[in-house]
Amino acid sequence: MKHRIAIVLIVLSGLLASVPAHAERILVAVAANFTGTARQIAAAFEQASGQDVALIPGATGKHYAQIVNGAPFDVLLAADRERPERLERQGRARPGSRFTYALGRLVLWSPVPGRVDPDGAVLGTGGFRHLALANPRLAPYGRAAQQTLEHLGQWQRLQGRLVFGENVGQAFRFVESGAAELGFVALAQVRQLGAGEDAWWTVPASHYAPIEQQAVLLSDAAPAADFLAFLREEPARDIIRAAGYGVPDVH
Repeated sequence: MKHRIAIVLIVLSGLLASVPAHAERILVAVAANFTGTARQIAAAFEQASGQDVALIPGATGKHYAQIVNGAPFDVLLAADRERPERLERQGRARPGSRFTYALGRLVLWSPVPGRVDPDGAVLGTGGFRHLALANPRLAPYGRAAQQTLEHLGQWQRLQGRLVFGENVGQAFRFVESGAAELGFVALAQVRQLGAGEDAWWTVPASHYAPIEQQAVLLSDAAPAADFLAFLREEPARDIIRAAGYGVPDVH
């Protein structure tokens, strides 16, 4: 395990080195499902502040492991609340900086219109060989997908058809490429693709635990704190809503 983490950190170091140096550069570890939305927010922030934002997308579980092992991120935009809470308890996050920036929505999606019915009954009737989802042990959207299948009584029955991605972005690519006929992904991903509403089923929120995507500050860099503050302002919240996420009330 330590060997694998060391390799990940070496790769990460190379990735960070490829980002142009800048005195005000902010390194943001961002959940795979939120990457497209984060790019829009980062662009708006850069235009407003003149500060550079470098986004490092990936699975929240892997980001957590990288941070624990010394990755120099300034901000974590997680796909859950568990890892930010853990980082806060461990003293690796700045006290009081953690908040929910988006509420994730799970959908069952296929690029073939009509393959996914309005009630998700296709999960019980078959008509597919492979069903993609993110790894439930690493990714909150994968955990939500597992909870949904358990709620529907299909988790055990479909074991032979499940294809696991490292994160919800990889699960999305499995479906988009045809490696899986359908999959559980984030609503924001299919909206960004421009898919018609007959291509997905929005999973009822009662089928899975809330996907509270939380942000947390990891460094004392003032620009990083500015970026988190911007994330709570209406221009950023409007981008998040438009992407297909819920937005919590600001207190």
